[in-house]
Amino acid sequence: MKRIINGRKYDTETAQKAGEWENCVDSNNFHYCHETLYRKVKGEFFLHGEGHAMSRYRKCDADGTRYWGATILPLSEGEAREWAEEHLSGDSYEELFGEVEE
Repeated sequence: MKRIINGRKYDTETAQKAGEWENCVDSNNFHYCHETLYRKVKGEFFLHGEGHAMSRYRKCDADGTRYWGATILPLSEGEAREWAEEHLSGDSYEELFGEVEE
């Protein structure tokens, strides 16, 4: 997926995948969502999220019908760190951001 947001390009094909998370294993569940954290070549982070009709990524028709949706959300480094703390293992976090003091 590629999007231009505030004059900047975010492309899942050219960025490095840094981690991913899904809220359940059944993608047919209406609450299902999947998020992938990416890092661009210049170090910027973004989140690609997709999900079913009851997820935060849903799309809606004019008549209110909800369906599968996907989007890209730019993240600051702080927001990326928060996402990684919540969704990645300690080893994956440190691989991405460096070793953390005890």
